[in-house]
Amino acid sequence: MFERRDVLKAAAGVFAAGLSPLGARAQQPQGSNGAVAPFSRDAVLELARKLSKMAYASPSAELREPFASLSYEQYVAIRTKPGAAIWSGENKGFSIEPLHRGPVFAAPVNLYVVENGAARPIAYDQSKFDYGPLKVPEKLPDLGFSGFRVVRAREGASDAEIALFQGASFLRAAAPGQNLGLTARALSIRTADPRGEEFPAFRSFWIEKPALGDNALVIHALLDSPSVAGAYRYTLRAGEATIVDIEATLFPRANIDHFGLASVAAASLFTPLDRRRADDLRPMATEVNGLQMLTGKSEWLWRPVSNRETLQLSAFVDANPKGFGFVLRNRDIADYQDDDQQFQRRPSLWIEPLGEWGEGAVQLVEIPTESEINQNIVAYWRPKSPLGAGVEASFAYRQFWCWDPPSRPPLAVATDARAGRSPAGKFRRFVVVFSGDILANEQRTANLNAALTTSPGSATNIRTFLNPKDKTCRVAFDVDPAGEAFCELRLVLQSGDEPISETWLYRWTS
Repeated sequence: MFERRDVLKAAAGVFAAGLSPLGARAQQPQGSNGAVAPFSRDAVLELARKLSKMAYASPSAELREPFASLSYEQYVAIRTKPGAAIWSGENKGFSIEPLHRGPVFAAPVNLYVVENGAARPIAYDQSKFDYGPLKVPEKLPDLGFSGFRVVRAREGASDAEIALFQGASFLRAAAPGQNLGLTARALSIRTADPRGEEFPAFRSFWIEKPALGDNALVIHALLDSPSVAGAYRYTLRAGEATIVDIEATLFPRANIDHFGLASVAAASLFTPLDRRRADDLRPMATEVNGLQMLTGKSEWLWRPVSNRETLQLSAFVDANPKGFGFVLRNRDIADYQDDDQQFQRRPSLWIEPLGEWGEGAVQLVEIPTESEINQNIVAYWRPKSPLGAGVEASFAYRQFWCWDPPSRPPLAVATDARAGRSPAGKFRRFVVVFSGDILANEQRTANLNAALTTSPGSATNIRTFLNPKDKTCRVAFDVDPAGEAFCELRLVLQSGDEPISETWLYRWTS
Protein backbone atom coordinates (compact mmCIF):
# COMPACT_ATOMS: atom_id res chain seq x y z
CA MET A 1 0.00 0.00 0.00
CA PHE A 2 1.24 3.50 -0.81
CA GLU A 3 2.35 5.71 2.02
CA ARG A 4 0.03 8.67 2.54
CA ARG A 5 2.84 11.18 1.93
CA ASP A 6 3.64 9.55 -1.45
CA VAL A 7 0.08 9.83 -2.70
CA LEU A 8 -0.26 13.42 -1.54
CA LYS A 9 2.93 14.24 -3.40
CA ALA A 10 1.63 12.52 -6.54
CA ALA A 11 -1.63 14.43 -6.31
CA ALA A 12 0.00 17.81 -5.77
CA GLY A 13 -1.07 18.95 -9.22
CA VAL A 14 -4.76 18.52 -8.40
CA PHE A 15 -4.97 20.72 -5.31
CA ALA A 16 -6.78 23.36 -7.32
CA ALA A 17 -9.49 20.81 -8.07
CA GLY A 18 -9.75 19.95 -4.40
CA LEU A 19 -9.16 16.24 -4.95
CA SER A 20 -6.11 15.68 -2.79
CA PRO A 21 -8.08 14.22 0.17
CA LEU A 22 -9.79 11.84 -2.23
CA GLY A 23 -6.48 10.97 -3.83
CA ALA A 24 -5.05 10.10 -0.44
CA ARG A 25 -8.02 7.94 0.46
CA ALA A 26 -7.94 6.27 -2.94
CA GLN A 27 -4.90 4.36 -1.80
CA GLN A 28 -5.99 4.07 1.83
CA PRO A 29 -9.47 2.58 1.55
CA GLN A 30 -9.64 1.38 5.15
CA GLY A 31 -9.77 4.79 6.74
CA SER A 32 -11.61 8.05 6.28
CA ASN A 33 -12.19 11.20 8.26
CA GLY A 34 -15.43 11.90 6.37
CA ALA A 35 -13.98 14.99 4.67
CA VAL A 36 -15.92 16.59 1.83
CA ALA A 37 -13.93 17.87 -1.15
CA PRO A 38 -14.71 19.57 -4.47
CA PHE A 39 -15.09 17.13 -7.34
CA SER A 40 -14.85 17.17 -11.14
CA ARG A 41 -14.27 14.74 -13.97
CA ASP A 42 -11.00 16.52 -14.77
CA ALA A 43 -9.80 15.87 -11.24
CA VAL A 44 -10.24 12.10 -11.70
CA LEU A 45 -8.30 12.32 -14.96
CA GLU A 46 -5.49 14.17 -13.23
CA LEU A 47 -5.46 11.69 -10.37
CA ALA A 48 -5.13 8.78 -12.82
CA ARG A 49 -2.40 10.62 -14.70
CA LYS A 50 -0.40 11.18 -11.51
CA LEU A 51 -1.01 7.63 -10.33
CA SER A 52 0.39 6.24 -13.59
CA LYS A 53 3.72 7.96 -12.89
CA MET A 54 4.11 6.12 -9.58
CA ALA A 55 5.25 2.54 -9.13
CA TYR A 56 2.30 0.20 -8.79
CA ALA A 57 1.51 -1.25 -5.36
CA SER A 58 -1.37 -3.64 -4.78
CA PRO A 59 -3.74 -2.56 -1.99
CA SER A 60 -4.09 -4.83 1.00
CA ALA A 61 -7.00 -7.27 0.83
CA GLU A 62 -6.65 -8.44 4.42
CA LEU A 63 -10.02 -9.02 6.05
CA ARG A 64 -10.77 -9.77 9.68
CA GLU A 65 -12.76 -12.74 10.90
CA PRO A 66 -15.44 -13.90 10.61
CA PHE A 67 -15.66 -12.28 7.17
CA ALA A 68 -12.44 -13.74 5.78
CA SER A 69 -13.69 -17.33 5.97
CA LEU A 70 -17.38 -17.06 5.16
CA SER A 71 -19.07 -19.72 3.09
CA TYR A 72 -20.83 -18.64 -0.09
CA GLU A 73 -24.20 -18.99 1.62
CA GLN A 74 -23.08 -16.86 4.58
CA TYR A 75 -21.69 -14.16 2.33
CA VAL A 76 -24.73 -13.77 0.07
CA ALA A 77 -26.92 -13.65 3.19
CA ILE A 78 -25.37 -10.26 4.08
CA ARG A 79 -27.79 -7.71 2.64
CA THR A 80 -28.57 -4.02 2.97
CA LYS A 81 -31.47 -3.52 5.35
CA PRO A 82 -34.77 -2.29 3.85
CA GLY A 83 -34.73 1.49 3.56
CA ALA A 84 -30.97 1.71 4.28
CA ALA A 85 -29.84 2.16 0.68
CA ILE A 86 -28.40 5.53 -0.32
CA TRP A 87 -31.20 7.84 -1.66
CA SER A 88 -33.83 5.32 -0.59
CA GLY A 89 -37.16 7.13 -0.36
CA GLU A 90 -35.82 10.32 -1.98
CA ASN A 91 -37.60 9.77 -5.32
CA LYS A 92 -34.33 9.88 -7.26
CA GLY A 93 -35.18 6.94 -9.48
CA PHE A 94 -32.03 5.13 -8.34
CA SER A 95 -30.64 3.96 -5.03
CA ILE A 96 -27.20 2.61 -4.16
CA GLU A 97 -26.44 -0.38 -1.94
CA PRO A 98 -22.78 -0.63 -0.88
CA LEU A 99 -21.64 -4.25 -0.91
CA HIS A 100 -19.89 -5.93 1.99
CA ARG A 101 -16.44 -7.42 1.63
CA GLY A 102 -16.05 -11.18 1.88
CA PRO A 103 -13.72 -14.06 0.97
CA VAL A 104 -14.30 -13.82 -2.80
CA PHE A 105 -14.57 -10.03 -2.90
CA ALA A 106 -11.93 -9.09 -0.36
CA ALA A 107 -10.26 -6.18 -2.17
CA PRO A 108 -11.56 -2.87 -0.77
CA VAL A 109 -12.81 0.02 -2.89
CA ASN A 110 -13.64 3.59 -1.92
CA LEU A 111 -17.16 4.89 -2.50
CA TYR A 112 -18.14 8.56 -2.66
CA VAL A 113 -21.38 10.40 -3.29
CA VAL A 114 -21.10 13.55 -5.39
CA GLU A 115 -23.65 16.33 -4.80
CA ASN A 116 -23.48 19.98 -5.84
CA GLY A 117 -19.92 19.57 -7.09
CA ALA A 118 -18.59 18.07 -3.84
CA ALA A 119 -17.65 14.48 -2.99
CA ARG A 120 -18.42 12.90 0.37
CA PRO A 121 -17.00 9.50 1.34
CA ILE A 122 -19.52 6.77 2.17
CA ALA A 123 -18.60 5.44 5.58
CA TYR A 124 -19.03 1.82 6.61
CA ASP A 125 -22.01 1.51 8.97
CA GLN A 126 -22.79 -1.95 10.28
CA SER A 127 -26.26 -0.85 11.39
CA LYS A 128 -27.27 -0.70 7.72
CA PHE A 129 -26.46 -4.37 7.07
CA ASP A 130 -28.47 -7.47 7.84
CA TYR A 131 -25.91 -10.19 8.50
CA GLY A 132 -28.44 -13.04 8.48
CA PRO A 133 -27.53 -15.88 10.87
CA LEU A 134 -23.91 -14.72 11.06
CA LYS A 135 -22.71 -13.67 14.52
CA VAL A 136 -20.72 -10.44 14.37
CA PRO A 137 -19.19 -8.24 17.08
CA GLU A 138 -21.37 -5.45 18.42
CA LYS A 139 -18.88 -2.85 17.22
CA LEU A 140 -17.00 -3.35 13.97
CA PRO A 141 -14.26 -1.07 12.60
CA ASP A 142 -14.47 0.46 9.11
CA LEU A 143 -14.29 -2.66 6.92
CA GLY A 144 -14.72 -0.81 3.64
CA PHE A 145 -16.72 -2.08 0.70
CA SER A 146 -16.23 -4.49 -2.21
CA GLY A 147 -18.41 -2.56 -4.64
CA PHE A 148 -22.02 -1.49 -4.95
CA ARG A 149 -25.39 -2.39 -6.41
CA VAL A 150 -27.55 0.01 -8.45
CA VAL A 151 -31.27 -0.39 -7.78
CA ARG A 152 -33.97 1.12 -9.98
CA ALA A 153 -37.23 2.29 -8.42
CA ARG A 154 -40.19 1.27 -10.60
CA GLU A 155 -43.60 2.86 -10.31
CA GLY A 156 -46.24 0.31 -9.35
CA ALA A 157 -43.65 -2.45 -8.97
CA SER A 158 -40.91 -3.54 -6.59
CA ASP A 159 -37.44 -2.08 -6.94
CA ALA A 160 -35.15 -3.95 -9.33
CA GLU A 161 -31.40 -4.48 -9.38
CA ILE A 162 -30.10 -3.18 -12.72
CA ALA A 163 -26.32 -3.04 -12.26
CA LEU A 164 -23.57 -4.42 -10.07
CA PHE A 165 -20.02 -3.08 -9.81
CA GLN A 166 -17.98 -5.64 -7.87
CA GLY A 167 -14.66 -7.41 -8.30
CA ALA A 168 -11.67 -6.12 -10.31
CA SER A 169 -13.21 -3.92 -13.05
CA PHE A 170 -16.35 -6.00 -13.53
CA LEU A 171 -19.85 -4.74 -14.32
CA ARG A 172 -22.99 -6.84 -14.53
CA ALA A 173 -26.31 -5.35 -15.58
CA ALA A 174 -29.74 -6.43 -16.79
CA ALA A 175 -32.91 -5.19 -18.44
CA PRO A 176 -36.27 -5.33 -16.61
CA GLY A 177 -37.37 -8.92 -15.97
CA GLN A 178 -33.91 -10.40 -16.47
CA ASN A 179 -31.50 -12.23 -14.19
CA LEU A 180 -27.88 -11.18 -13.99
CA GLY A 181 -25.68 -13.23 -16.29
CA LEU A 182 -22.67 -12.28 -18.37
CA THR A 183 -20.02 -9.86 -17.15
CA ALA A 184 -18.40 -6.82 -18.74
CA ARG A 185 -14.87 -5.74 -17.88
CA ALA A 186 -13.48 -2.22 -18.13
CA LEU A 187 -10.16 -3.39 -19.57
CA SER A 188 -8.52 -6.69 -20.46
CA ILE A 189 -4.77 -7.18 -20.58
CA ARG A 190 -3.16 -10.31 -22.06
CA THR A 191 -6.29 -12.48 -21.90
CA ALA A 192 -5.34 -16.12 -22.66
CA ASP A 193 -1.78 -14.94 -23.34
CA PRO A 194 1.09 -17.32 -22.44
CA ARG A 195 2.71 -14.42 -20.56
CA GLY A 196 -0.17 -14.43 -18.09
CA GLU A 197 -3.24 -12.26 -17.74
CA GLU A 198 -3.31 -9.00 -15.84
CA PHE A 199 -6.49 -7.88 -14.09
CA PRO A 200 -6.89 -4.11 -13.75
CA ALA A 201 -9.14 -3.14 -10.83
CA PHE A 202 -11.22 -0.18 -9.81
CA ARG A 203 -9.94 1.45 -6.62
CA SER A 204 -12.48 4.25 -6.17
CA PHE A 205 -15.95 5.23 -7.38
CA TRP A 206 -17.62 8.64 -7.32
CA ILE A 207 -21.40 8.38 -7.80
CA GLU A 208 -23.24 11.55 -8.78
CA LYS A 209 -26.58 12.11 -7.06
CA PRO A 210 -29.23 12.34 -9.79
CA ALA A 211 -31.71 15.19 -9.96
CA LEU A 212 -35.40 14.55 -9.40
CA GLY A 213 -36.88 12.83 -12.42
CA ASP A 214 -33.47 12.26 -13.99
CA ASN A 215 -33.23 8.92 -15.78
CA ALA A 216 -29.42 8.93 -15.84
CA LEU A 217 -26.91 7.90 -13.20
CA VAL A 218 -23.31 9.05 -13.64
CA ILE A 219 -20.47 7.09 -12.04
CA HIS A 220 -16.76 7.93 -12.16
CA ALA A 221 -14.11 5.32 -11.45
CA LEU A 222 -10.35 5.16 -10.92
CA LEU A 223 -8.64 2.15 -12.50
CA ASP A 224 -5.24 0.80 -11.50
CA SER A 225 -2.99 -2.13 -12.42
CA PRO A 226 0.74 -2.84 -12.82
CA SER A 227 0.64 -1.68 -16.47
CA VAL A 228 -1.90 1.14 -16.54
CA ALA A 229 -4.00 3.64 -14.62
CA GLY A 230 -7.28 4.96 -15.97
CA ALA A 231 -10.21 7.30 -15.48
CA TYR A 232 -13.67 6.02 -16.42
CA ARG A 233 -17.06 7.67 -16.66
CA TYR A 234 -20.20 5.52 -16.76
CA THR A 235 -23.63 6.93 -17.60
CA LEU A 236 -26.46 4.48 -16.89
CA ARG A 237 -29.95 4.89 -18.33
CA ALA A 238 -32.80 2.57 -17.43
CA GLY A 239 -35.65 1.61 -19.77
CA GLU A 240 -36.61 -1.43 -21.81
CA ALA A 241 -32.86 -1.98 -21.93
CA THR A 242 -30.20 -0.80 -19.50
CA ILE A 243 -27.95 1.45 -21.58
CA VAL A 244 -24.47 2.34 -20.37
CA ASP A 245 -22.21 4.91 -22.03
CA ILE A 246 -18.55 4.45 -21.14
CA GLU A 247 -15.78 7.00 -21.58
CA ALA A 248 -12.28 5.79 -20.73
CA THR A 249 -8.91 7.51 -20.66
CA LEU A 250 -5.91 5.25 -20.11
CA PHE A 251 -2.48 6.23 -18.80
CA PRO A 252 -0.08 3.34 -19.47
CA ARG A 253 2.85 2.77 -17.11
CA ALA A 254 4.39 0.38 -19.62
CA ASN A 255 4.06 -0.64 -23.25
CA ILE A 256 0.98 -2.86 -23.67
CA ASP A 257 0.82 -4.85 -26.90
CA HIS A 258 -2.19 -7.03 -25.99
CA PHE A 259 -5.21 -5.29 -24.49
CA GLY A 260 -8.93 -5.52 -24.97
CA LEU A 261 -11.68 -2.91 -25.03
CA ALA A 262 -15.35 -3.58 -24.23
CA SER A 263 -14.56 -7.02 -22.86
CA VAL A 264 -17.42 -9.38 -22.07
CA ALA A 265 -17.40 -12.85 -20.51
CA ALA A 266 -20.10 -15.52 -20.28
CA ALA A 267 -20.53 -19.13 -19.21
CA SER A 268 -21.22 -21.93 -21.69
CA LEU A 269 -21.16 -25.50 -20.47
CA PHE A 270 -22.66 -27.24 -23.49
CA THR A 271 -24.84 -26.59 -26.54
CA PRO A 272 -26.21 -28.77 -29.37
CA LEU A 273 -22.92 -28.10 -31.17
CA ASP A 274 -20.71 -29.44 -28.36
CA ARG A 275 -22.57 -31.94 -26.21
CA ARG A 276 -19.70 -32.76 -23.88
CA ARG A 277 -22.15 -33.82 -21.12
CA ALA A 278 -24.30 -36.55 -22.65
CA ASP A 279 -25.73 -37.56 -19.26
CA ASP A 280 -27.51 -34.25 -18.61
CA LEU A 281 -31.27 -33.89 -18.91
CA ARG A 282 -30.97 -30.33 -20.24
CA PRO A 283 -30.79 -29.66 -24.00
CA MET A 284 -28.15 -27.00 -23.32
CA ALA A 285 -26.64 -24.94 -20.53
CA THR A 286 -25.29 -21.58 -21.65
CA GLU A 287 -25.67 -17.87 -20.88
CA VAL A 288 -25.30 -16.85 -24.53
CA ASN A 289 -25.80 -18.51 -27.89
CA GLY A 290 -23.21 -16.69 -29.92
CA LEU A 291 -21.07 -13.72 -30.81
CA GLN A 292 -22.84 -11.25 -33.11
CA MET A 293 -20.74 -8.81 -35.16
CA LEU A 294 -21.52 -5.94 -37.52
CA THR A 295 -18.30 -5.17 -39.35
CA GLY A 296 -17.06 -1.83 -40.55
CA LYS A 297 -18.18 -2.89 -44.03
CA SER A 298 -21.72 -3.63 -42.74
CA GLU A 299 -21.47 -7.43 -42.94
CA TRP A 300 -23.45 -9.30 -40.28
CA LEU A 301 -21.56 -12.23 -38.75
CA TRP A 302 -22.77 -14.85 -36.28
CA ARG A 303 -20.41 -17.19 -34.47
CA PRO A 304 -21.94 -19.78 -32.07
CA VAL A 305 -19.88 -20.24 -28.91
CA SER A 306 -18.72 -23.61 -27.58
CA ASN A 307 -17.15 -25.22 -24.56
CA ARG A 308 -14.01 -26.65 -26.14
CA GLU A 309 -11.77 -29.57 -25.33
CA THR A 310 -8.75 -27.27 -25.69
CA LEU A 311 -8.26 -23.52 -25.55
CA GLN A 312 -9.40 -21.87 -28.79
CA LEU A 313 -8.56 -18.34 -29.94
CA SER A 314 -10.32 -16.72 -32.90
CA ALA A 315 -9.70 -13.26 -34.34
CA PHE A 316 -12.18 -11.52 -36.66
CA VAL A 317 -10.09 -8.81 -38.30
CA ASP A 318 -11.91 -5.55 -38.96
CA ALA A 319 -11.58 -1.78 -39.15
CA ASN A 320 -13.92 0.60 -37.34
CA PRO A 321 -16.44 -2.06 -36.26
CA LYS A 322 -20.04 -0.92 -35.97
CA GLY A 323 -20.98 -3.29 -33.17
CA PHE A 324 -20.46 -6.65 -31.53
CA GLY A 325 -21.58 -8.56 -28.48
CA PHE A 326 -22.82 -11.76 -26.91
CA VAL A 327 -26.44 -12.49 -27.77
CA LEU A 328 -28.96 -14.93 -26.34
CA ARG A 329 -31.44 -15.86 -29.09
CA ASN A 330 -33.07 -18.90 -27.49
CA ARG A 331 -35.62 -17.42 -25.07
CA ASP A 332 -37.87 -20.42 -24.38
CA ILE A 333 -37.37 -22.36 -21.15
CA ALA A 334 -37.88 -25.52 -23.24
CA ASP A 335 -34.52 -24.75 -24.87
CA TYR A 336 -32.83 -25.25 -21.49
CA GLN A 337 -35.23 -27.15 -19.19
CA ASP A 338 -33.59 -25.50 -16.18
CA ASP A 339 -35.93 -23.93 -13.63
CA ASP A 340 -33.06 -23.06 -11.29
CA GLN A 341 -30.67 -21.24 -13.61
CA GLN A 342 -33.36 -19.71 -15.86
CA PHE A 343 -30.86 -19.23 -18.69
CA GLN A 344 -33.62 -17.92 -20.97
CA ARG A 345 -33.83 -14.79 -18.80
CA ARG A 346 -30.15 -13.84 -19.03
CA PRO A 347 -29.27 -10.58 -20.81
CA SER A 348 -27.70 -10.08 -24.20
CA LEU A 349 -24.97 -7.43 -24.33
CA TRP A 350 -24.55 -5.41 -27.51
CA ILE A 351 -21.67 -2.93 -27.81
CA GLU A 352 -21.43 0.02 -30.19
CA PRO A 353 -18.20 2.05 -30.49
CA LEU A 354 -18.63 5.80 -30.14
CA GLY A 355 -16.17 7.22 -32.63
CA GLU A 356 -13.76 5.30 -34.83
CA TRP A 357 -11.64 2.57 -33.28
CA GLY A 358 -9.37 2.02 -36.27
CA GLU A 359 -7.89 -1.34 -37.22
CA GLY A 360 -7.95 -4.39 -35.02
CA ALA A 361 -9.97 -7.54 -34.42
CA VAL A 362 -12.82 -8.88 -32.37
CA GLN A 363 -11.06 -11.53 -30.31
CA LEU A 364 -12.98 -14.62 -29.16
CA VAL A 365 -11.55 -16.85 -26.43
CA GLU A 366 -13.16 -20.24 -25.69
CA ILE A 367 -11.81 -21.94 -22.56
CA PRO A 368 -12.58 -25.54 -21.53
CA THR A 369 -14.60 -25.86 -18.33
CA GLU A 370 -16.44 -28.51 -16.34
CA SER A 371 -18.56 -26.04 -14.38
CA GLU A 372 -21.49 -23.90 -15.52
CA ILE A 373 -20.52 -21.12 -13.10
CA ASN A 374 -17.20 -20.49 -14.85
CA GLN A 375 -17.39 -17.69 -17.41
CA ASN A 376 -15.25 -19.45 -19.99
CA ILE A 377 -16.23 -17.52 -23.13
CA VAL A 378 -14.61 -14.10 -23.58
CA ALA A 379 -14.80 -11.52 -26.37
CA TYR A 380 -13.26 -8.07 -26.76
CA TRP A 381 -11.98 -5.60 -29.33
CA ARG A 382 -8.20 -5.85 -29.68
CA PRO A 383 -6.75 -2.74 -31.34
CA LYS A 384 -3.95 -3.32 -33.82
CA SER A 385 -1.90 -0.47 -32.36
CA PRO A 386 -0.38 -1.08 -28.91
CA LEU A 387 -0.55 1.29 -25.97
CA GLY A 388 2.74 3.12 -25.46
CA ALA A 389 4.13 3.90 -22.03
CA GLY A 390 3.31 7.48 -21.08
CA VAL A 391 0.97 7.98 -24.07
CA GLU A 392 -2.60 8.76 -23.07
CA ALA A 393 -5.39 7.04 -25.01
CA SER A 394 -9.15 7.62 -24.92
CA PHE A 395 -12.02 5.40 -26.04
CA ALA A 396 -15.80 5.51 -25.80
CA TYR A 397 -18.55 2.99 -26.41
CA ARG A 398 -22.16 2.17 -25.54
CA GLN A 399 -23.49 -1.00 -23.96
CA PHE A 400 -27.05 -2.30 -24.40
CA TRP A 401 -27.99 -4.83 -21.71
CA CYS A 402 -31.13 -6.09 -23.39
CA TRP A 403 -33.49 -8.82 -24.52
CA ASP A 404 -32.70 -8.09 -28.17
CA PRO A 405 -29.96 -5.81 -29.54
CA PRO A 406 -31.14 -2.49 -31.00
CA SER A 407 -29.25 -3.29 -34.21
CA ARG A 408 -30.31 -6.53 -35.84
CA PRO A 409 -29.64 -8.05 -39.26
CA PRO A 410 -32.27 -7.19 -41.90
CA LEU A 411 -31.68 -10.71 -43.19
CA ALA A 412 -32.42 -14.23 -42.02
CA VAL A 413 -30.53 -15.15 -38.84
CA ALA A 414 -29.22 -18.46 -37.52
CA THR A 415 -31.51 -19.60 -34.72
CA ASP A 416 -30.25 -23.14 -34.22
CA ALA A 417 -27.28 -25.31 -35.10
CA ARG A 418 -26.53 -28.93 -34.31
CA ALA A 419 -23.68 -31.32 -35.01
CA GLY A 420 -23.05 -35.03 -34.72
CA ARG A 421 -21.53 -38.01 -36.42
CA SER A 422 -22.82 -38.60 -39.94
CA PRO A 423 -24.21 -42.00 -40.92
CA ALA A 424 -21.03 -42.50 -42.92
CA GLY A 425 -19.11 -42.48 -39.65
CA LYS A 426 -15.96 -40.61 -40.62
CA PHE A 427 -17.74 -37.35 -41.43
CA ARG A 428 -19.40 -34.74 -39.20
CA ARG A 429 -22.97 -33.79 -39.98
CA PHE A 430 -24.26 -30.27 -39.34
CA VAL A 431 -27.73 -28.76 -39.47
CA VAL A 432 -28.06 -24.96 -39.36
CA VAL A 433 -31.50 -23.34 -39.14
CA PHE A 434 -32.07 -19.82 -40.48
CA SER A 435 -35.22 -17.83 -39.65
CA GLY A 436 -36.66 -14.54 -40.88
CA ASP A 437 -39.43 -12.83 -42.82
CA ILE A 438 -37.24 -12.74 -45.92
CA LEU A 439 -37.60 -16.53 -46.20
CA ALA A 440 -41.33 -16.13 -46.89
CA ASN A 441 -40.65 -13.83 -49.84
CA GLU A 442 -40.77 -15.86 -53.06
CA GLN A 443 -38.85 -13.25 -55.02
CA ARG A 444 -36.05 -13.01 -52.46
CA THR A 445 -35.69 -16.80 -52.19
CA ALA A 446 -35.63 -17.47 -55.91
CA ASN A 447 -32.53 -19.41 -56.94
CA LEU A 448 -31.83 -20.16 -53.27
CA ASN A 449 -28.50 -21.79 -52.51
CA ALA A 450 -26.30 -22.37 -49.49
CA ALA A 451 -22.82 -20.95 -50.05
CA LEU A 452 -20.57 -23.04 -47.82
CA THR A 453 -16.79 -23.02 -47.57
CA THR A 454 -14.52 -25.15 -45.40
CA SER A 455 -10.85 -24.73 -44.56
CA PRO A 456 -9.25 -27.23 -44.38
CA GLY A 457 -11.35 -30.20 -45.45
CA SER A 458 -14.39 -30.30 -47.69
CA ALA A 459 -18.19 -30.24 -47.46
CA THR A 460 -20.48 -32.71 -49.18
CA ASN A 461 -24.16 -33.61 -49.32
CA ILE A 462 -25.26 -29.97 -48.96
CA ARG A 463 -29.05 -29.70 -48.85
CA THR A 464 -31.49 -26.84 -48.20
CA PHE A 465 -35.03 -27.25 -46.86
CA LEU A 466 -37.00 -24.03 -47.28
CA ASN A 467 -40.28 -23.66 -45.35
CA PRO A 468 -41.90 -20.33 -46.32
CA LYS A 469 -44.85 -20.93 -44.00
CA ASP A 470 -42.59 -21.12 -40.93
CA LYS A 471 -40.16 -18.58 -42.43
CA THR A 472 -37.27 -20.98 -41.95
CA CYS A 473 -34.61 -22.68 -44.00
CA ARG A 474 -32.65 -25.69 -42.77
CA VAL A 475 -29.25 -26.37 -44.24
CA ALA A 476 -27.77 -29.84 -43.75
CA PHE A 477 -24.27 -30.85 -44.80
CA ASP A 478 -21.43 -33.23 -44.03
CA VAL A 479 -17.86 -32.16 -43.37
CA ASP A 480 -14.81 -34.23 -44.13
CA PRO A 481 -11.95 -32.68 -42.14
CA ALA A 482 -9.42 -34.63 -44.23
CA GLY A 483 -7.64 -35.88 -41.15
CA GLU A 484 -7.11 -32.41 -39.69
CA ALA A 485 -7.87 -31.52 -36.05
CA PHE A 486 -9.98 -28.48 -36.94
CA CYS A 487 -12.04 -27.01 -39.75
CA GLU A 488 -13.30 -23.43 -40.26
CA LEU A 489 -16.84 -23.29 -41.64
CA ARG A 490 -18.49 -20.32 -43.34
CA LEU A 491 -22.12 -20.48 -44.47
CA VAL A 492 -24.48 -17.90 -45.97
CA LEU A 493 -27.81 -18.25 -47.73
CA GLN A 494 -27.89 -16.61 -51.14
CA SER A 495 -30.47 -15.86 -53.79
CA GLY A 496 -28.29 -15.92 -56.85
CA ASP A 497 -25.25 -13.91 -55.74
CA GLU A 498 -27.18 -11.80 -53.20
CA PRO A 499 -26.93 -12.75 -49.52
CA ILE A 500 -30.29 -13.18 -47.78
CA SER A 501 -28.89 -14.29 -44.42
CA GLU A 502 -26.20 -13.29 -42.00
CA THR A 503 -22.92 -15.18 -42.29
CA TRP A 504 -22.72 -18.19 -39.99
CA LEU A 505 -19.20 -19.04 -38.83
CA TYR A 506 -17.96 -21.98 -36.80
CA ARG A 507 -14.73 -23.78 -35.96
CA TRP A 508 -15.06 -27.53 -35.65
CA THR A 509 -12.38 -29.20 -33.55
CA SER A 510 -11.73 -32.89 -33.06
